[in-house]
Amino acid sequence: MQTESRLSSCDTCHVTSPSVTLREICNPRPLMPAVSQSTELNHVHAPIESPPTRNNEMKSIAQFLFVLLITLSVQTSSSAAERPNVILIFADDLGPGMLGCYGQDVVTTPNIDRLAREGMKFNNYYGGVYCAPARWTLLTGMHDGRNGGWAQNRAGLPIWRDAGQITEEEYQKRMEKHKANSNPIADGEVFLAQVAQQAGYKTAQFGKLDRGFLTWNERVQRFGWDFHEGYYDHQRCHGFYPPYLWRNGERFDLPGNTMADCGKTSEKGDEPVGYGGETYSQNVFIAGILKYLRSNHDQPFFLYHPTQLPHGPVAIPELHPDFADHPTMSLAEKKYASMVKMLDDHVGLIMKELVTLGIDDNTIVLFTSDNGHELYYGPKPSYKTQTLPSGEPANLTDKKWRSSECGDIFDGAGGRAGLKRSGYQGGMQCPMIVRWPGKIEPGSENNLLTAHYDFLATLADLVGEQKPKGKDGISYLPTLLGQPQTERHDHVVINNNFTAMGSRALITGEGLKLVEANRKKGIFQLYDLTTDNEERTNLASGYPEKVAELKQILMLEIDSPRPDLQ
Repeated sequence: MQTESRLSSCDTCHVTSPSVTLREICNPRPLMPAVSQSTELNHVHAPIESPPTRNNEMKSIAQFLFVLLITLSVQTSSSAAERPNVILIFADDLGPGMLGCYGQDVVTTPNIDRLAREGMKFNNYYGGVYCAPARWTLLTGMHDGRNGGWAQNRAGLPIWRDAGQITEEEYQKRMEKHKANSNPIADGEVFLAQVAQQAGYKTAQFGKLDRGFLTWNERVQRFGWDFHEGYYDHQRCHGFYPPYLWRNGERFDLPGNTMADCGKTSEKGDEPVGYGGETYSQNVFIAGILKYLRSNHDQPFFLYHPTQLPHGPVAIPELHPDFADHPTMSLAEKKYASMVKMLDDHVGLIMKELVTLGIDDNTIVLFTSDNGHELYYGPKPSYKTQTLPSGEPANLTDKKWRSSECGDIFDGAGGRAGLKRSGYQGGMQCPMIVRWPGKIEPGSENNLLTAHYDFLATLADLVGEQKPKGKDGISYLPTLLGQPQTERHDHVVINNNFTAMGSRALITGEGLKLVEANRKKGIFQLYDLTTDNEERTNLASGYPEKVAELKQILMLEIDSPRPDLQ
């Protein structure tokens, strides 16, 4: 009966209300009482035996204005000091099932789990299904069904040059053509980091730069980053031992790394531990992040870390002691588990540095991943062929491919159907954990429908800026603060150009999900995620009108105009 009531209900209401701003949180007391008190004291000490004169009146006004200016100055300084620093850690291909706080029991993730224990865990959070669109939706604040959401450019050009396949002259010609044709940015378009810049924040990005797949210095700056360090080419990111990286447009070499493909390993992942070079990219990034924190902790900053971890093919300088002698894991599984452990360790280093610098209480830390889980070990071949352990073919009805049932030792998708690129939950549902001491209730959770494209609006609230007009996202700051979330999504849109295991999807605020199961045949499925997040019971045949209604909404959103550019 609960399902029938939910399905027969009308569209959920979309209530618009002003967002909570940081100024309202940090400065609840009005300014004027302090001024009135100061003025009152001036009157007490004035000589009462002399009648007021114009000079006395002018002196009193001057004293009042002086006190007012001092009070305003103190108030402004206090507001600036109390604005939180913001750190967003953006993992790569990490399913929620890989974290202890979401159920992982093979690999321990104590530092990330600490964020959840001391902060808030999201249980209804969506990224993309694929690398570049997931980053686009985060950086633009738009769902990836909008025009441009899947218009990533091509990567690989630097590798061809570095491998001697093309000359430097040919590279420069092709790169100029690439820049001219790489999705020109509208003059008025506002990106994530620019919101922080407009509020006076310093902005920095470390890792897998830009939205993908091949960027350059001026483009990264246009996205709003005052400082950046990392890879311009996402294909080079498939290796962890690059001969060089980029810092603010300047190339710097990494000792001991010589391979043009950055030491990319095979899909089997059976190369020796440490294969690829001597200087591991993630160690460079964590060192750069800690250095940046030490140099900029006395001013508000927004730091974004799109790490490569644990994207494969697997590569690691050394196996973690927890897995080095594991009796049943393959070498690739040991490497992958060690990559997850490194990611967790680096989160711990960042958190420790915040305490050392005395800014822990005034820093909000968010942790998420770009898309659902991906395999770089174990049963990946069976997923590609959609084959079950029994040898029979998987299907999209009662025998969906699941990491929990198909040989994934870690169950990285946490029982969900599908993986990265899939239209099912395993391809798009992501972890999201937020910690802000003194503001977010420790150990709290929420089921609010949220997505990557909500972070831009949330960041605007955090730094005291207005959300840019026309953005699709909604600020979830009220939920973080335990306040009423009056503005909510009617639905979240996830676009998908892949069709191997489901494709595009629409998730409603009431908990329903429409999945485009077979694009060629026009087959759609309907699930009630509030009771069936693993998508085992398709309800479409019982509710054809609801399917038709949601299908119409979804199709209207795909390739739709950008309201933020109108």
